Amino acid sequence: MTSNINQFRRLALAICAGLTFFSAANTVLAQSAWPSKPVKIVVPFAPGGTTDILARAVAPELSKVFGQSFIVDNRAGAGGNLGADIVAKSAPDGYTLLMGTVGTHGINKSLYSRLPFDPQRDFAPITLVAGVPNVMVMQTEKSKALGINNVLDFIQYAKAHPGQLNMASSGNGTSIHLSGELFKSMTGIFMTHIPYTGSGPAMMGMVSGTVDVMFDNLPSAMPQIKGGKLRAFAVTSSQRSAAMPDLPTIEEAAHLKGFEASSWFGLLAPAGTPADVVAKLQQATARALNSPAIKEKLLAQGAIPSGNTPQEFAAFIDAEIRKWAPVVKASGARVD
Repeated sequence: MTSNINQFRRLALAICAGLTFFSAANTVLAQSAWPSKPVKIVVPFAPGGTTDILARAVAPELSKVFGQSFIVDNRAGAGGNLGADIVAKSAPDGYTLLMGTVGTHGINKSLYSRLPFDPQRDFAPITLVAGVPNVMVMQTEKSKALGINNVLDFIQYAKAHPGQLNMASSGNGTSIHLSGELFKSMTGIFMTHIPYTGSGPAMMGMVSGTVDVMFDNLPSAMPQIKGGKLRAFAVTSSQRSAAMPDLPTIEEAAHLKGFEASSWFGLLAPAGTPADVVAKLQQATARALNSPAIKEKLLAQGAIPSGNTPQEFAAFIDAEIRKWAPVVKASGARVD
């Protein structure tokens, strides 16, 4: 009888232990399910620019898919390096992402003598969100006052008035900055570079007439162009933009063979982020970018949506770093 009681007790204890184990396991799984809390998308520039526009277009779509808030966090400074470094040093748990750019992950490695992060080693690429051409713009009233109606007029005025013109950018090392540097080197003109903390603040300087010219991302410049406050001269891409097909390329307008300086934007996570989390983010972002509403909206703004795989995006970043290195060297641009 005693033996039977002891066996029953041992069986009961085993069952209790098993139940405790499965309860603990389920708790761990519930805690580790991603996402179980809001996700932050760091934009390394001020609000109002194309990086910010694209992040705010994607964030609500991801929120719908995953049932958690995707919050845009603007961390401007150092040509995008400040925000990028924050993400590079964040926990690789999928809760801190970066809307990287051609500046942070294509240009800055060659432009800056020292970077606080490695754009290839310290990040897990998720997907290329969109590519966009830049557009050369002047304040409409200023262009009329100076008699500058096109790219050739601008070059002639700059050569006749050396040192009198300046150019705005969203920060050192951005494609907006380097587009201007490339333009300077290929035309032989001089302009003082005025770096802002983002495309939005730089655009305010343009509209107010504080600065003379800017090679802004087309999506963020489009409203001011359509509103008549800015005059667009040409796009910096090798082909015309479908959003403004009547606008020539700089190569066409100024007979600058080989001129090409486009921008791109993509989602990245800290290196070491679980592959399944990266895959979920890529798939959800790609679906959002290919939905008719988002796709048409971006195309109308001059952006070309992508949504490629993490592997394709990683190879694209590698190729961009190789591409921009000789351009930076030839332009003479350098940030210490």
